[in-house]
Amino acid sequence: MNIREYQSTDCKALTELFYHTVHTVNAKDYTKEQLDVWATGQVNLKEWNRSLQEHFSIVATDDDVIIGFGDIDKTGYLDRLYVHSDYQGKGIATSICNRLEAAVQEDIVTHASVTAKPFFEKRGYQVIKEQQVERQGIFLTNLVMIKKR
Repeated sequence: MNIREYQSTDCKALTELFYHTVHTVNAKDYTKEQLDVWATGQVNLKEWNRSLQEHFSIVATDDDVIIGFGDIDKTGYLDRLYVHSDYQGKGIATSICNRLEAAVQEDIVTHASVTAKPFFEKRGYQVIKEQQVERQGIFLTNLVMIKKR
């Protein structure tokens, strides 16, 4: 596995990995209806690229195949962290998260899915609150979590 900084040419592959991961890995904790509004398959590549370029964004690869990615902004908000379903449980999210956390000095906040909650808890994050996020009239549960520095 190799971890490198995000490049604009990665954007389409990251959106596809995001869609696939949400619809496979998160399917045990969310309904099909919830998954469909979370990851619709219709993304604005320009907006994703802009966001990933504004944040510290990294990509994990295996033989030039993208297997995971994550990003964090300057304030310590860990926005995205996704690993391909075929590479779950192999330490990839841990490696990505280590690099993201090292990039900022502030406390780190993330809005974790129900699926990701145990991963973040093992890393020392604490739940601040559970919230319901509305997308297209459908509600999804996530957790605001913080890792104090």
